[in-house]
Amino acid sequence: MDCLFCKIVAGEIPCMKVDESEHFLAFLDIAPVQQGHTLVIPKEHSESFDDFSTEHATEFLEFTQKVSKHVVKQVGAAGCNVGINNGEAAGQIIFHTHFHVIPRRERDGLESWHGTACSQGELKKVHEKLRQ
Repeated sequence: MDCLFCKIVAGEIPCMKVDESEHFLAFLDIAPVQQGHTLVIPKEHSESFDDFSTEHATEFLEFTQKVSKHVVKQVGAAGCNVGINNGEAAGQIIFHTHFHVIPRRERDGLESWHGTACSQGELKKVHEKLRQ
């Protein structure tokens, strides 16, 4: 397999580990958005969140929560963004499921998502599609 994160898990490529458990690994992103930007991955390969086995889903969330609390505290952040880029169109670059934990500070200059105005009619159409 030619997966960068699988090579990190196998010890073929070094990383700066933040935390590790039997099933998961957290390490610093080599191109951080903010100081302390950490990636949390399952050790078992899955290409995307959609492919991730639910067998360890609760444990994955608990591990990510533990890491996010630790990162925020240790770098003195006010909060963090925790997210998954799921698929190429969503900005996923490494096709191995992973959470980004990005520490945030007040007025740090990072952009968040921008909502756009949407009519009730448009919302209703989307709602009907999603309920099918």
